[in-house]
Amino acid sequence: MQVLKELSNVDPNMTIDARGLFCPQPVFMTKVAIERMAVGEVLKVLATDPASEEDITNWVNRHGHELLAMEKKAEDFEFLIKKVK
Repeated sequence: MQVLKELSNVDPNMTIDARGLFCPQPVFMTKVAIERMAVGEVLKVLATDPASEEDITNWVNRHGHELLAMEKKAEDFEFLIKKVK
């Protein structure tokens, strides 16, 4: 998956670190964080679970939020998710 926007150009309102955790924890942590945020805010998610790329992307799309960026750096994934509703 390509980076949709440059990660350095977006300042997240909240960051969660799910590195070292495996499915379903990264998705669950993303869900809880998004629920606590206001519409328009941006969440940064850090994860290492290889399944996170598909799991978090699918969760974002299924729940109507916007995946601003997804980038893989070595073993880490970084997601920027904008709360839409």
